Amino acid sequence: MTLETGPDVLGEPWVAETFALRPDDEGEVVATLVSRRSPVAGRGAVLHVHGFADYFFQTEYAAWWLDRGYDFYALDLRKYGRSILPHQTPNYVGDLRDYDDELAEAWHRITARDGHTQVVASAHSTGGLILPLWLDRRRPRELAALVLNSPWLDLQGGTAARLVGSPIIKQVGARQPMREIKRTVSGLYARSLHAHHEGEWDFDLAWKPMTSFSVYAGWLRAIREGHKRLQRGLDVRCPVLVLSSDRSSQPREMGEDVLSTDIVLDVGQIRRWSTAIGTHVTYVAVPGALHDVVLSRPEPRARVYEELGRWLTTYVAPPSRSLL
Repeated sequence: MTLETGPDVLGEPWVAETFALRPDDEGEVVATLVSRRSPVAGRGAVLHVHGFADYFFQTEYAAWWLDRGYDFYALDLRKYGRSILPHQTPNYVGDLRDYDDELAEAWHRITARDGHTQVVASAHSTGGLILPLWLDRRRPRELAALVLNSPWLDLQGGTAARLVGSPIIKQVGARQPMREIKRTVSGLYARSLHAHHEGEWDFDLAWKPMTSFSVYAGWLRAIREGHKRLQRGLDVRCPVLVLSSDRSSQPREMGEDVLSTDIVLDVGQIRRWSTAIGTHVTYVAVPGALHDVVLSRPEPRARVYEELGRWLTTYVAPPSRSLL
């Protein structure tokens, strides 16, 4: 059920549709589908899903698709961004399958309601785990391709730490799901992005805070269950493009590494597990890119779009270079 439809916070012609989902233990739940129609003759649609402590604001990325004839849709999942309600724990779920409801509803609106028969799925970071798992379960016939921007495919840290930590996460997450996992977030990544600091982009710091949101044991357990399922191998039946930085780092202060590497995830893990998504996967490491590759500085960002365009022409779109 749609609760509200109107101009989005990004301004017209962006439209936001907020729709109700089944209540959970915290009460009312909603999700928000943001969309804009392409001015170019239609080739299809894109459905994009954000990462953790994030929401859709990447309008340059959307414009790239709009210019090529794709209507663009972005889903703010429950308890994220436009969909956070006052009584909710931001970004929390205890099972990644909880997102099936809003993903199915968004897909229905794009295909059955709006008539799209070719949909490119797109996701970043945690969304890059959530969306492939759903596509593997659902296998929608309209799926034309999948683009993943630095997907979160494994827990950071060495092999020993992951092997020891996963059983503990599973036990604590089951018994004390709302137990907060203590961590230190420097804020360097958000600073590398935000226009009031070292970045180029303006975004709502209430929805994407400088120091992220709290992480809880139940949520981390759900993530590890998702990792486990993906690493056993999925069968996403379409061409898949995975983009990441070429290097990760762990800086303690602002410097060049913050502005030119992935300081959130381990790109080696992304590279290792990308082929677990399906049988037709292209992986591209972009020198100088950030964790969200489409928010990188101009030179690596241009490389991202060059690679995306080449892949789209080769595997998805008709070979018309006039649009690329």
